[in-house]
Amino acid sequence: MNLATFNALPQDAAQAAIAHCVAIPRWQEALVCARPFVSASALLAEANRLAQSWNAADLALALTAHPRIGERAAGADKEAALSRHEQAAMSEADAALKQAMLAGNQAYEARFGRVFLIRARGRSGEEMLAALQRRLAHDPQTEERETLEQLREITLLRLKESLT
Repeated sequence: MNLATFNALPQDAAQAAIAHCVAIPRWQEALVCARPFVSASALLAEANRLAQSWNAADLALALTAHPRIGERAAGADKEAALSRHEQAAMSEADAALKQAMLAGNQAYEARFGRVFLIRARGRSGEEMLAALQRRLAHDPQTEERETLEQLREITLLRLKESLT
């Protein structure tokens, strides 16, 4: 979809067109209501600005659409396909790395009560595991901030790619 198409879509269709970016309806709605955008960079800037207000409730909502790192996302929707593509490095990981990631995911979920989220695109399996292990030492507030930042990065990457 190009920017002109996005600007011209009816509100419901425009919101549906960006729903795969993040499962936070209020962000989707606010971005759609901010149209028309004069450029893709203006759209991305507004998307980022709106994402700065995300809170713990938004994070919990968004994480319902994210699989565990190292687990193949199920489903035929665009969100699942994106997750499978973004986590390609884990698909190619050896058994030891997959087992370490599984154990790390379990420790993370026990500590923070949610799935571990990281922008997987451009990272190796080893880098994701190292980040998971580093983040296990965070206090809950620091980890929430880092997780929200990772969610913003994922969202903006997906949005940028959907405009090409």
